[in-house]
Amino acid sequence: MTEYIALLRGVNVGGITVKSADLKALFESMGFTSVRTVLASGNVAFEEPDADADAEASAGLKRSIERALGERFGYEAWIVLLTRAELARVVEAFPFDAEREGWHPYVLFGSDAAHLAELATAAHDLDEADDRLREGDGVLYWHNRRARGVDSAFAKLAAKARYKPTTTNRNLRTLAKLLA
Repeated sequence: MTEYIALLRGVNVGGITVKSADLKALFESMGFTSVRTVLASGNVAFEEPDADADAEASAGLKRSIERALGERFGYEAWIVLLTRAELARVVEAFPFDAEREGWHPYVLFGSDAAHLAELATAAHDLDEADDRLREGDGVLYWHNRRARGVDSAFAKLAAKARYKPTTTNRNLRTLAKLLA
């Protein structure tokens, strides 16, 4: 048995509505157990009773879930699929003070390493009074000053159309809830 976390990209925005109950039912219909959704932004924790967590098995599982999501909800699905242990390492490695007053702690996941590298390179010119960025293992850690939010330089860069199909962002608190 392997515990997984699936982070769906682009649901409950832009006309793609996926209700948590429907999402949970889909995962259960695929044979997964202990299925739990967190918030209404496409976060699913589940167990795969018959799988080992090697890279090949995880890649096949990712494709199966994306296909099922696309068929059930009618959109081109893309997910980040991590084992619970992998997500725990990502959360543990957050390099900033996650409790800092007035700041949002985020993790940016990506399916295209080149896009993550472009975003990391662009971060060299950021105003650290508003945005702080550090590279992690397959992720970018982002600390964003709450007062700037989506108007910050990095928020605007990450929201560009070229990155939307390959990245998804989660608040560190949401990721901690998935691990709870």
